[in-house]
Amino acid sequence: MNSTMIQFFHWYSEGDGKLWKDTQKQAQYLAKLGITSVWFPPAYKGTNGGYSVGYDAYDLYDLGEFDQKGTIATKYGTKDDYLKAIKALKKQNIEVIVDIVLGHKAGGDELEKFKVVKVDENNRDKVISDVLEIESYTKFTFPGRGKKYSDFEWNFNCFSGVDYAEGMDSHIYKIQSEYGDDWEEMIHDEKGNYDYLMYNDIEHRNPFVREELNEWAKWYFDQTDFDGVRLDALKHISHDFYKEWITLLRSNSGKNIFAVGEYWAPGYLHLLQKYIEVTEGCMSLFDSSLQNNFHNASKEGESYDLRRILDETLTQADPLHAVSIVANHDTQPLQDLEAPVESWFKPIAYALILLRKDGYPCVFYPDLYGAHYVDKDRAGNDQEIFMPKVDGIEELLKARKDHAYGEQRDYFEDANCLGWVRGGDDQHMGCAVVLSNKDSYNKPMEMGKRYAGKKFKDLLNRFKDKVTIDENGWGDFPVPAGNVSVWVSE
Repeated sequence: MNSTMIQFFHWYSEGDGKLWKDTQKQAQYLAKLGITSVWFPPAYKGTNGGYSVGYDAYDLYDLGEFDQKGTIATKYGTKDDYLKAIKALKKQNIEVIVDIVLGHKAGGDELEKFKVVKVDENNRDKVISDVLEIESYTKFTFPGRGKKYSDFEWNFNCFSGVDYAEGMDSHIYKIQSEYGDDWEEMIHDEKGNYDYLMYNDIEHRNPFVREELNEWAKWYFDQTDFDGVRLDALKHISHDFYKEWITLLRSNSGKNIFAVGEYWAPGYLHLLQKYIEVTEGCMSLFDSSLQNNFHNASKEGESYDLRRILDETLTQADPLHAVSIVANHDTQPLQDLEAPVESWFKPIAYALILLRKDGYPCVFYPDLYGAHYVDKDRAGNDQEIFMPKVDGIEELLKARKDHAYGEQRDYFEDANCLGWVRGGDDQHMGCAVVLSNKDSYNKPMEMGKRYAGKKFKDLLNRFKDKVTIDENGWGDFPVPAGNVSVWVSE
């Protein structure tokens, strides 16, 4: 069976503990669609308690169990609800992918004094002050949890930088510590050095920190029996740390844990390839370059040459390490990395990631269920956003589950109309896919002689008439203007 992931949340997912309970209700439906893995949001307590999306990680050991930050439950529910959600998915043979945030911590419990220097926000290697003594919330004692599960207390020696100093302006402050006056080494010189992202930046050169994060990973696995990890903000974290962390997790769990990382560099394929190289292929990466191509193609409309849609993408260059997406929580409207794919183009984009042989596709929650939310735009004004369910998404998912197998033959000769066929295998009949970003077309394609005389129907119900495969195995497959059609044997 083809593997298909879903990101089962978005930035504005409902709070009040509903997500874990909703998962239990949706597990059977997801399995029916062919979903084989679910990527959950960060499940631990954030500094905003029951309102936290989870990326402002406070206590990694609090999965909705302790009264901390004003709540016991996280935004998504209690620990008990979380474990029930995981059990419901595994009952349907769906794997669980957990979100891992190990680049920073937020919401410290006590102030500490320590020495820092200010750095230029646009060039973090550039020091712009003398050594200063500041106070910041870098001591984490977790009073609600105490020493249950771990007695490790975080202090300023566990961090390389902060953005808060008591009584001073917000700025990036580089901590002067025994582990180095410089940032950790990154693979690219964006912002001079992009180790620092936000909050209290974790110092992975501290051996006690590394030991704690490795022990926590084993504890988390023992609690949940997860199958995979999604690693947050890779461009801001030591690649040596994550290579070690994943290796130890796989060893300690006795399980070949799947790993996919977020190295967001749209249009910079070489950086994705370099990261895979320096981590010795121990993880896959989200194909930010392909997502960027989808965004641009949807904006440019018929002027976009569809033959370029896979150019400079990880899915084309290294499909075994590519997780392909159309959207995620960072690219959705009103987020910092906003790069939405226009609604008309989403069925085309999903056909490209779901029905071709390369890449591991990931569906975004609002694209399957729809979403409606209000947030501030960049001018500070309230903006209402509607993200409709993608037209035909369920049929496209079922086409992947039932038909997207076997040899793939491409018909990419037209700038505005692409087509391909999947020949099928011993267990599955294949399919023909045609997409257009301009006019309606008819695309002649060879299905193969095994299909001679068979009638093909449009799975998306764009057309009522059938296509009959001739004696040589060819068919003439139509597509509506600016749309996609998927043809399968009756």
